[in-house]
Amino acid sequence: MSDPYLEDAGDRLIVWNGNAHMRGALSPELYAVIQDAFAKAQEPRIRAVVLTSTGGFFCAGGNLNVLIARRDMAEDARRGKIDELHDLIRLIRSSPVPVICAVKGGAAGAGASIALACDMIVAEEGAKFTASYVNAGLVPDGGLTAHLARMVPRQLAMEMCVLAQPVTAERMQALGVVSQLSAADDVVPAALAIVDRIAKGPRVAQGRIREMVARAYDQDEAAQLDMERDGMAWAAGASEAAEGIAAFLEKRAPEFGK
Repeated sequence: MSDPYLEDAGDRLIVWNGNAHMRGALSPELYAVIQDAFAKAQEPRIRAVVLTSTGGFFCAGGNLNVLIARRDMAEDARRGKIDELHDLIRLIRSSPVPVICAVKGGAAGAGASIALACDMIVAEEGAKFTASYVNAGLVPDGGLTAHLARMVPRQLAMEMCVLAQPVTAERMQALGVVSQLSAADDVVPAALAIVDRIAKGPRVAQGRIREMVARAYDQDEAAQLDMERDGMAWAAGASEAAEGIAAFLEKRAPEFGK
């Protein structure tokens, strides 16, 4: 049995979920590691965060034994516990750098919520995404319904949430939700290869793009146009654009961050 831990690999941070004997179920230790990762992600040297697992299943979501114990808590106290999960989702969504999820085996419940909150997903061939809350008389949390509503047809979201129908990584890739499929041993290397590509780009511009895409779901077109106008006006005068344009004109690879 291994606890979750954070690997600091220089220009990237890798969150390794442990708890493999429980298929990577959520734990206080995982919460702490994710919080630590996104605190460190503020450092300019960090280009991406990768979420993955040491075991053969990314994350099975909440521990039902913990949920049973919460029945004796007041409803406000239960809300507070759920907000601890939602704070993790907010950290992922507000990250200054791209977040990639490397899913081995599958992601279920809040584990699926965490995976879908990320910017890109690399999944093991045959992995399954499951929202089986309804089988326990529960409803989704962790932003799962919001993510599904943005990413998949309503009918599929209802199949997943009302019928607890698992969806394969292959189908998720066909829908554009999963970026890449890999064999089990290649899931993390494939995610790190994406980080290699990210690390060659302009960090600040990437962060602004990430924010623009996130905000596009929540604001109207007029507000989005204003955000793009302001972003482009800022970017055109920034040092990253100076290097990128010069490199293009000089027919060389740009050297951002130097």
